[in-house]
Amino acid sequence: MKLSLLQLNPTVGDLKGNSKLIARGVLASRSDLAVTSELALTGYPPRDLLLDQDFIRRSWEALRVLAEELRDATPVLVGLAEPNQAEEGRPLFNSAALLRGGSVETTFRKTLLPTYDVFDEDRYFEPASSPQILDVAGTRLGISICEDIWNDRDFWKRRRYHSDPIQELIKGGAEAIVNLSASPFSAGKQQFRETMLASMARKYRVPLIYVNQTGGNDDLVFDGRSSAFAPDGRLFARARGFEEDVLEVDLDSRSGVVAQDDFFSESEIWRALVLGTRDYVRKCGFKGVLLGLSGGIDSSITAAIAVEALGPENVLGVMMSSPYSSRGSIEDAEALAKNLQIRTIAIPIAGIMNAFDSGLKEAFSGWKKDVTEENIQARIRGNLLMALSNKYGLVLLTTGNKSELAVGYCTIYGDMSGGLAVISDVPKTMVYKIARWLNERRPVIPEDVLTKAPSAELRPGQTDQDSLPPYEVLDEILCRYIEKHQSPEKMVEDGLDERVVRQVLRLVNAAEFKRKQAAPGIKVTDRAFGSGWRMPIACKY
Repeated sequence: MKLSLLQLNPTVGDLKGNSKLIARGVLASRSDLAVTSELALTGYPPRDLLLDQDFIRRSWEALRVLAEELRDATPVLVGLAEPNQAEEGRPLFNSAALLRGGSVETTFRKTLLPTYDVFDEDRYFEPASSPQILDVAGTRLGISICEDIWNDRDFWKRRRYHSDPIQELIKGGAEAIVNLSASPFSAGKQQFRETMLASMARKYRVPLIYVNQTGGNDDLVFDGRSSAFAPDGRLFARARGFEEDVLEVDLDSRSGVVAQDDFFSESEIWRALVLGTRDYVRKCGFKGVLLGLSGGIDSSITAAIAVEALGPENVLGVMMSSPYSSRGSIEDAEALAKNLQIRTIAIPIAGIMNAFDSGLKEAFSGWKKDVTEENIQARIRGNLLMALSNKYGLVLLTTGNKSELAVGYCTIYGDMSGGLAVISDVPKTMVYKIARWLNERRPVIPEDVLTKAPSAELRPGQTDQDSLPPYEVLDEILCRYIEKHQSPEKMVEDGLDERVVRQVLRLVNAAEFKRKQAAPGIKVTDRAFGSGWRMPIACKY
């Protein structure tokens, strides 16, 4: 038996466009059955579009049109939301519809509904009540959807759910497991996935087929890498990473193409950020992007990502020097722009700063200069960038990293202004690693940017470490707190300075109101400040 794994890049809500992607994949396939990813017709994640009954109705109209179009083609399993006709329970099922012979023959439903991290499926879906087997070409396929494979009792120390859909499928006579997924990317996750899936195939002694989508939708990036595992756990097929692909898999000979990949963290994160930026701009309908170039590491790496994603002709760099901008930083920004071959505009802000000083002179009489004046500089730049964004129809990229966003080392309505926070889930230390990795491939970031002390340059002689611990220390504390959920007591027990730990956690908690107003960012770590971060603002803990 042969399967075609349709690793597509759907756009949420684009029923017509997603139908074309599916049809193209099916017509290119050479197999007994084609399989899409989870909710491929609606795009994933559709979030509260699922509450719109007209959207659900239109998706089923599109499904029936697709079935007729593919009447004489390979049968295909298509992921979409299915109305629940019962008088109780959630209004929908997360389903895979079988299109065969011009009609919607049957549906297969998801059992396990995640409600952690970026997922909130219990809000919309009713779980399946029983295992579902599909007979194709003499083979009994157990059909599962995404989370259904993430609950094996022999793999997980603590299971999240009481039931195991895969075990039930095997008991029901499944000779192979097919899983339609929309599994978001995070660094290192694919290697973990492959270990888990290989373990499951080996445990049940059946082939296991995993179909994932690719592309970026809002804060999530999907890395594709659809895979097939033999009954002994051997990986015998894998689709390309971070791009569309149709992977042909032979279940009888256990043969297929294993695409080469690079699981190096810097490479994975770079590709995810490039794809996430490209799709955000493309799917939101913008012509291009602009960003402020300060001569610092964050704006440099953000500009490089934008150029890789969109081409230099679609990236505008804006240099807004102040009296506190060093000559070196200005030269570094100019050198970066030249290396990347992007257009630039220079708008010095000294005169605007003077106008603010004059306008606020009476109101600020008797007050010393402090962070207020520093924030005014950032907000001047933010206003100028947003003005250019409006005038030119370009989306503004913010350039703050995860370390800064975590502790509030950023100015709301200033450098936080923008439409996409490209590196807001990348810790500062990883920003440097990616920059060095990039320069080994193609030297574009000036060496001085990598070696000088990081600074916001909002006052004379300022460096980031005037206000923050060294980034190596800061990032370790943040990773332990945000991603590993460690207590301050545990960090101190492991040798971290208690005063520094307490200071950092106070800053994280105090900056929550800023993060709630930040531009959406691209998730690349296990826990990002976005749809998976649900912390209160008014909180005394």
